[in-house]
Order: sequence, then C-alpha cells, then structure tokens
Amino acid sequence: MAIEPMPAYAHDGTYSWVPTDWSNELLTQFDPLLVWASPLVCNREYEGNIADKGDRVVINGLIRPNVGKYTDAAGMTIEDLKTVEQYVDITEADYIAFYVRDIETVQVAGALAAPATQESIKALATETDTFVGAKVAASATAMPQVDVSTITKSYDKGEALLEAVFDMMERLDTSDVPGGRFVVVSPKVKRFLLRAPDIANAAALGEGQATANGVVARLAGFTVVSTTAMPAGVDILAGHQAFTTFASQFTSFREQKVEKFRRNQIDALHLYGARVLSFPGGAQPVTPEAAVVNSEGLLKAAVTWA
Repeated sequence: MAIEPMPAYAHDGTYSWVPTDWSNELLTQFDPLLVWASPLVCNREYEGNIADKGDRVVINGLIRPNVGKYTDAAGMTIEDLKTVEQYVDITEADYIAFYVRDIETVQVAGALAAPATQESIKALATETDTFVGAKVAASATAMPQVDVSTITKSYDKGEALLEAVFDMMERLDTSDVPGGRFVVVSPKVKRFLLRAPDIANAAALGEGQATANGVVARLAGFTVVSTTAMPAGVDILAGHQAFTTFASQFTSFREQKVEKFRRNQIDALHLYGARVLSFPGGAQPVTPEAAVVNSEGLLKAAVTWA
C-alpha cells in the first residue's frame, strides 16, 4: 500500500546528492566576504563559460568615435567604429576539500554550516581578494604620498587622509569617471578617517548611518570600505567598477565515498581571473594580453605614518 502523502524522510531530497544546493550555499556565504572582488569594485559582465584554469574570456571594447565639425562645404567624414580586444585569463584555481560524516543529514540541515567549513570559505575569499586587489593596484595611477607623520591629533590625521580622498575625487572628475565610485582603505586609514568630522557626520556630505553594514562611509560620491587584503605599498585606492572586470565560477562540485572511513568527501574548484580594462576614451593596450597601466579610473596612494 502506498503512503500518501510521501513522508519527508522518504523524499528524494533527503538521500540524493544535490551539488547545486552546495554551490548555491557556498556562493551565499562567499560573495559577502569579498571587497576587491565585490560588485562595488569589479563588474562581472564578461564571465562567459568558465570550465577550467587556463580558459580565456575575450572582451571586445569600443574605442570612442571622433566628433567632427560640420560645414556645408566639407560635409562629413565617415569613420568605421573601432574595437579593441582585451583578454581576461582564468589564471587561478583554488579548491576546498573536506569530510562530512553523513552527507544526507548535512545537506538537509544546511550545507556548509560547520565552523571549519566556514573558515575554509573565508580563506577562499581572502585568496581571491588578495589576487584581485593586486591586479587593481598594479594598473592604478599613483597619487602623491600622504604624509601624516608630523600630525599628532587623531582627528587632524583623519582630516588629512580625507583630503587625499577629495584629491582623488577631483582627479576622477577631471577624467570624466562616472558616479558610483568606491574607495578602499587599510584598517589603519579607516581608524583615523572615522575621527574626521566629515566622516563621523557623513550626512553633511553624503549618507548618514553609512557606518553600518561594514561600510566606513558614503560621501562625496564614494562608498568607502576597508579590508585587510590591501596590496603592498597601497593604503588608499579609489575608482569605479567599470574599469575592472572579475570572472569567477565554482565548478566540479563533487561528492565521493571515502573507502577507509564511514565518511563522504566534498570538494570544489574556484576558477577565476581579473583584469583592469581600458576605457573607450583612454589609452588602449598595445596587445590584448598587455596590462593597462596608469588607468584613468583607478587611483592609489600610500601613507607615511612615521
């Protein structure tokens, strides 16, 4: 006699390995940990179909057309629209691998809930952010060093650091970089910025209560965030996410029995790559593989503390 309705313990979901559940849960926990590879700093418009390390995503970027002056005598000069190829190479392949004692129980209870597994996800995010941050910093234009070594009061140091951010704002304005910009700062810069009155009272220049949810401030067209994964020699980096693309995919999520133990092995690969892109009106790379240097839309500065 059939059982109606089918009890939960007999449902397919309680005893079938469903890798999609694990992949979705991993992304849910992984993405909020990112700063450099987050949508604030990078776009993800060119991810394509990533299957393995060594894959390449090809981007066809537009070169800005010229604007001519019209006269009845000369008429118009018609030009072909020009594009430039840029490559995003999937150079990184990180993995996580761990045991679970009862895959069915773990999957039903909530995949990747164990503290050790969550630490693995944090480690993956740190690796990814460190890689992307280095890519962004390598292509950013260097601004003058910010010297706060002779300033004694904390709020005065904060004001000096904030002035450096405003200098970056002016430089980005001059380059016609669009709104919706970011500033990533080191924890030490964050510590002094929070003493600056304009940050502490961000509603005067931006959005009040922005220090909630991990954001240092939102003001003067910037969202200011902080990370421990700062590239060497960089304390402040400002820009716009249109200038950097990040391609990422978790793949090959699999489960297999462990012969010696009554356990299951779970593992997955994280494949990713990043590239700073040339802007339509800016300098173009010599070859599709060549990195952009001195990007108009990314600015960096170091701080002299002592």
